Amino acid sequence: MAKIFIETPRLILREIISEDLDRIFLLDSDPDVMKYIGVKPVKTIEESVETIKKIQKQYQENGIARWAVVEKESNLLIGWSGLKLLTVPINGFKNVYELGYRFLPEFWGKGYATESGKAVLEYGFNEMNLDTIYACVDIENFNSDKILKDKLGFEAKGTFIDPLDDATCNWYELEKEKFKIK
Repeated sequence: MAKIFIETPRLILREIISEDLDRIFLLDSDPDVMKYIGVKPVKTIEESVETIKKIQKQYQENGIARWAVVEKESNLLIGWSGLKLLTVPINGFKNVYELGYRFLPEFWGKGYATESGKAVLEYGFNEMNLDTIYACVDIENFNSDKILKDKLGFEAKGTFIDPLDDATCNWYELEKEKFKIK
C-alpha cells in the first residue's frame, strides 16, 4: 500500500510504487512529455523499473522525492509532482529542494500541475518547514513557465545552461513568506 501524502479536491499525491510501472513507462516514453526534460524518452520497460527504484531510493535517503499524482475520478496515475532534494548541483545550487512535475498530455490544460504544485508547496513550507523552494524550466516550455510564475508565484532569478542537453533554462525561487494560495 502506497503512503498518501496529500489529497486535493481532484488528486491524490502518494508514493510511487512498483505497481505504477506501466503508467510511469507511458509517461516517460512519450516524446511530448519528455520534450523539455533534457533526457530522451525511455524505450524499454526496464528503464522505467530503474526510474522507480531511483525514486524509491530517494524516499529512503532523503525522506522525499517526486510523488505519483492520481486523478480521483479515473483512479489513474496521470503524472507525478513533488519536491526533490538536489544532491547534484544544478545552476550552482546543491542540497536545496526543487519543485517538479510531469503529466501525460491528455491531462494537460486541466489545472493539475497548478493544483498539485500548490499542495506540494504547502507541504514543503508547512510540513517540512522549508524557507525556499526552487524550480527550473526550459525557456521554450512556455506553459510550465507560466504555471511557475503566474499560478504558483515563483520569482525568476536568471537563466543557466542545463548540462544534460545544453538547453537554456529559467531558474526560479519561492520564499516561504511570499507563498500565498491564490
